[in-house]
Amino acid sequence: MFAGDTLKGRVALITGGGGGIGLEIARKYGQMGAKIVITGRSQERLDGAVAQMRAESTDVLALQGDVRDYATVESWIAGTVGHFGALDILVNNAAGNFFCPTAQLSPNGWKSVIDIDLNGTFYCCRAAYPALKQSAFGGSIISIITMLAITGWPGAAHAGAAKAGVLSLSRALAVEWGPDNIRVNTISPGPIEDTVGVARLYEETGRSELEKKKTILGRFGKKADIANAAVYLASDLGSYMTGENMVVDGGRWLKYVAAS
Repeated sequence: MFAGDTLKGRVALITGGGGGIGLEIARKYGQMGAKIVITGRSQERLDGAVAQMRAESTDVLALQGDVRDYATVESWIAGTVGHFGALDILVNNAAGNFFCPTAQLSPNGWKSVIDIDLNGTFYCCRAAYPALKQSAFGGSIISIITMLAITGWPGAAHAGAAKAGVLSLSRALAVEWGPDNIRVNTISPGPIEDTVGVARLYEETGRSELEKKKTILGRFGKKADIANAAVYLASDLGSYMTGENMVVDGGRWLKYVAAS
């Protein structure tokens, strides 16, 4: 268990923080003492997330908008620093994906996912850089990707390509921004239960049991598994970690079961 003050005094911005893994990370950060900013496109989802976190005594601010618009992203950073006085942690969690064989994938579908996953991550990193450089704790950037970005992702080539780009971007930034005391890491979740990704890619396509068999542990992960990894990387516990891709996938990358 982490101590309740593991992230005390830090300010964290989590994109796509209105639900799923993003909300779980935001909640866990709040429980560890951080002040939280969550962003997303749905004001209704953001309002629900804020109510939940305030009930847990978290100091939280919600900023609505689309990660694909750089001016909006800049306003999130300005709003965070204006409200809380700093930005110490950026979690790039906002993502788009859907199952589609590549031969049937439209250029617009491809562009939409690249814009959210890859361009959105770059926009956030670039806009947040000056504030993270000023962090009293040292800045930390964590981007949520997947090992399928490395192996290839049949049926989701758009998301796989975007996440592979995020991994490369993150490692370039780790080298470039290390001298500015900014650490840059990624987390590769496996299939996580009760998320939109698992619902769309596996449950709705009848692949749940096959996907469970692809993991050594034989089950889907929990959102808390990813949130705990994100706490470690953002805190002093992970202060010597940068340029790393932390794999939290139940051993899926070690055990591949061919689709049949």
